[in-house]
Amino acid sequence: MLVLVDESNVGSSVRTAGRGLDWLKLRDFLAGPNAGRDLIEMVVYAGLPPAIPMWQEERDKKNKFVHWLRSNGFMVVTKDGAPAEEGHYKANVDVMMAIDALELSIEMRPDVVILVTGDADFAYLAIKLRRHGIRVEVASVAANLGNILRSAANDVIDLAPLFRTFEIMNTREGGRARVGGQAARSLARERDARVTKVQDAPAPTSHRTQQQRRGQPRFHSKENGGRV
Repeated sequence: MLVLVDESNVGSSVRTAGRGLDWLKLRDFLAGPNAGRDLIEMVVYAGLPPAIPMWQEERDKKNKFVHWLRSNGFMVVTKDGAPAEEGHYKANVDVMMAIDALELSIEMRPDVVILVTGDADFAYLAIKLRRHGIRVEVASVAANLGNILRSAANDVIDLAPLFRTFEIMNTREGGRARVGGQAARSLARERDARVTKVQDAPAPTSHRTQQQRRGQPRFHSKENGGRV
């Protein structure tokens, strides 16, 4: 299984819920031992603040976060942002994520690709992956999931129950989330019950089976929480 994460999109969903995102628990929920699948890679696509003095402090914080992700086994792809209006910046990683999804899927041949995003722009990517015989699941919350993307995927994984187990955002600690391992494992065991079936778009037949497992996930979780 290959998991691709739109960091800005999922981060926005968690902040909207007033929670801090625990990346280790998110990975365990989607691809941990209780999920019954073997993880090839979990790739996180993140935009960085512009490399200019006024954004340097925020850029340093984001780079520390990126370093933490990499040190905990995540593959991270970054893109430098550009200044936008009203003190914001823009760093769209959609194209990078879509190209990588196709290339990695062809090279690694996963049975399943999970797109952690609600952005409807990824709908065509989901269809292209399915044409290669790959099962596509989208992980998001209902309020942040575009209908076109919902219909393009085989399944939708509702992240709302997982997000509700994360701690309420503490701005002083940068939104650090601490979720009990048992809570995350319980959510993972109930994952199939929360999957919304897409009836109007049946999955193509794959030549691979669930018994054809790849090796163990190439990561080693560390006992500390993530910061966003």
